[in-house]
Amino acid sequence: MSGTVAVAITKRFPGFTLDVRWEAEQSVLGLFGPSGAGKTLTLQCLAGLIRPDTGRIVVGERVFFDAAAGVDLSPQQRRIGYVFQGYALFPHLTVWKNIAFGLRWRPRADRTRRAAEVIERLGLRGLEQRYPRELSGGQRQRVALGRALAIDPALLLLDEPLSALDAPLRRALRDELREILSGWGTAAVVVTHDFTEAYRLADRIVVYEDGRIIQSAPRSELLWQPASEAVARIMGLSNLLHGTVVKAMPDRIQIAWRGQMLEAVNSPTRSYLPPPDSPIAFFIRPEYVRLIRKDRSAPDAAHHMNLMRGRLVGEADFGTVWSLRLRLDTPGAPAQGDFDLEVEVPHLVYEILEIERDRQWEFSIHRGSIHVLPT
Repeated sequence: MSGTVAVAITKRFPGFTLDVRWEAEQSVLGLFGPSGAGKTLTLQCLAGLIRPDTGRIVVGERVFFDAAAGVDLSPQQRRIGYVFQGYALFPHLTVWKNIAFGLRWRPRADRTRRAAEVIERLGLRGLEQRYPRELSGGQRQRVALGRALAIDPALLLLDEPLSALDAPLRRALRDELREILSGWGTAAVVVTHDFTEAYRLADRIVVYEDGRIIQSAPRSELLWQPASEAVARIMGLSNLLHGTVVKAMPDRIQIAWRGQMLEAVNSPTRSYLPPPDSPIAFFIRPEYVRLIRKDRSAPDAAHHMNLMRGRLVGEADFGTVWSLRLRLDTPGAPAQGDFDLEVEVPHLVYEILEIERDRQWEFSIHRGSIHVLPT
């Protein structure tokens, strides 16, 4: 892996403009966002399949594209490895011939050596003479990666590499793909509209919306500190809520919401203190809402912060966890359709608390799990 990938391009179409700028160090970068946001279009510009109207693309020390200087390297000159959606393997070629396809201009000995090396590293030995139709989903993924990596690319591009798979296989191959990308050492850009996939595969994530970038951050920062309500919504975060500022201080903020007064301590208010009565958006992760056991003493205010009461109005079993929907006892319209908060509890907790039998609950939300979104 060598150097930085720097993209600053504009491409205009009727009714849509791609205008993006981002940089990625020697790592795996995820382009994340809804369909039609411009992610795949960016990959095509990187690969030289589409020419931007203006801007510059630099990979390492090589300028792939510079509109002002008149530089526009062909796809062959760029030496890009491209894994297409659905893999796009050649059905009439064997595993060996698929992987060696990009090496066809090299001397026979060199081509044979490199294909054998890639097959060995990707655990495909013994499958060389099989055709794509005779392979499992995981094997096809590795062949597609092998074909892209065989040319020792300056950059590896992956367009929705897992979208054609069913959920269980997708999870297994996602982890396998991450291991391959980490171990191979080639800079990579992965396109996905699945945040879990982006988080598992990428070191840094660039969030796209309508042809522009609304946040670029290391994956852990994006997970815990979305830059805006728009980013949080695209990420699909649960319990994305709206309240009113009661009081903002450098170390905490008080929020009026649904007749309650919530207090948060991890809010980004050190540089800007929103005035009282101003609207504010925040989110609460469902796994951090804590149901209070009824076979214990009364809740201790020191341990049970942001204490509320409500009843269950819906639930769904996801195997290892239950997703519960709570509606506050407070009068007024619920915050999210017919409920106020989504709560996630492990299966064991659901059974121990006998939640199936009891619909009325007291619950608390730790101050550090209420995440205020920048305005």
